[in-house]
Formats: sequence, structure tokens, C-alpha cells
Amino acid sequence: MKIALMDSGIGLLAATAAVRRLRPDADLILSLDPDGMPWGPRTPEDLTGRALDVAEAAAAHRPDALIVGCNTATVHALPALRARHEPGLPVVGTVPAIKPAAAGGGPLAIWATPATTGSAYQRGLIRDYADGVPVTEVPCHGLAEAVEHADEAAIDAAVAAAAALTPPEVTTVVLGCTHYELVGERIRAAVQRPGRPPLVLHGSAGAVAAQALRRVGAAPAPDATSDGTLTVLLSGREGALPAAALAYAEGRLLRTATPAR
Repeated sequence: MKIALMDSGIGLLAATAAVRRLRPDADLILSLDPDGMPWGPRTPEDLTGRALDVAEAAAAHRPDALIVGCNTATVHALPALRARHEPGLPVVGTVPAIKPAAAGGGPLAIWATPATTGSAYQRGLIRDYADGVPVTEVPCHGLAEAVEHADEAAIDAAVAAAAALTPPEVTTVVLGCTHYELVGERIRAAVQRPGRPPLVLHGSAGAVAAQALRRVGAAPAPDATSDGTLTVLLSGREGALPAAALAYAEGRLLRTATPAR
């Protein structure tokens, strides 16, 4: 079984690690776009074009499913990706986990990129899944970029700035950008208030990985004894994981994967 994941950068690591834990024997294809990153500031049309190219590079390796490991690309490019590749190649998008977070009753905060915060897309998810729940939208200036480059000082500054915008009564934080899941515990430590219940974080990686397996009719097999291979594509060229990926546990999980031949 082959599972492909795509993003402009290392935000796809969270979903990749989730797939790896569910199916250690799956062959993984990671398709990144260092030539075109970041995708966030691009126009929807430009981003969609880049995403289609990155998906095409992954599809050439004949995966059984393709995960779009990026919230922004899911918003703008998922219909085009599905029109291009389905039904032959199932395409799984990444949506902020607002619905399960709101089920806890809140109050909750949604940490997202400035472009996503306040967008019609995010407001629609809040309206559909969190009606009646106190929700604060928190723009996280520079956090995705800092995580992408494993810039420790910049991560600390961006997390602290977003935490300062998060009301003290918040009990749940939705991680509305896949990069944020790589620094989830740092976010928890910054937002957790003394005397308050333990903060609950909601990411999308686990649900996305499980959905990809469902789409290909595969069951989880976390105890599989064989290890799958790893192929890394950098704007269509075969290469290696960016060095910054190894700053995170999710990236280090892939160090033992055998390169595909």
C-alpha cells in the first residue's frame, strides 16, 4: 500500500507520522514544493496551480491515496485536485477539527494563519459546527513560517503572541494549520492557565490518516513488523527530507524508513 502526502513544506509531517503509526508497513510518498513555498500568500488560482503540479508528481508514483496535508491548499485546491485525480486516486483533504472541539462545549479558540482567520471558509465551519459555543479566532502571525524553518526563537515569540490573544477561560484550542501540530505541546504550555482544567488540543492529523485508510479499504495495523519505504519529492525532484524536519518528533520518526528504489 502506498500513501502520498502533499504540502508546500513540512506541515505534512503530522499526518505522515499518523499514517506511519497506523500502518508502519505503508510506503510513503511526500511531495513538497520548496520552489513555490509558502502557499499561504499566493492567490487561490496560483496556489491551485502549484498544488496540482505537486499532486501530479506524487501521482506518478501510483499511490493508493493522496492526503492534502495543508489547510490552505484544502480550502482552495481540493475541488480541482479531486476533479483531476478521482475516482482513480482518492484525495483526502485537511479540515480544522472544529466539529469535535465544539462537541466539548467550549469555550474554544481556533489558532490559524492570518489569511484563514476570519475567512468565509472558517466562519462557515464555525457556523455549521460550533453554533452556540463561545469561539475566539486567533491569528498566529509568523508561526507557520517559524515552524517550517525550526526557528526556536521565532516559534516562542509567535506562540507567546497568539497565547496573549487567547482568552483565559478557553479550555480547547483547535490547531487550524498543520504546521502547528508539530509544536502542540509548546502551544499547550503557553495557553494553559494555573488552576484551570487541562487544555485540550484538537489537530487533524489522526482523523486524516484514518480517513485515508478507509478510502483505500485498509485497516490499521500498528503492529506490522515490516517497514514501508519513503520517497521525498521536492517540487517534483526526488530528494531528502528538509533538515528542519528532524527538529520534530514527527520528522525523526521517518529517519529509519528505507528510501524507495
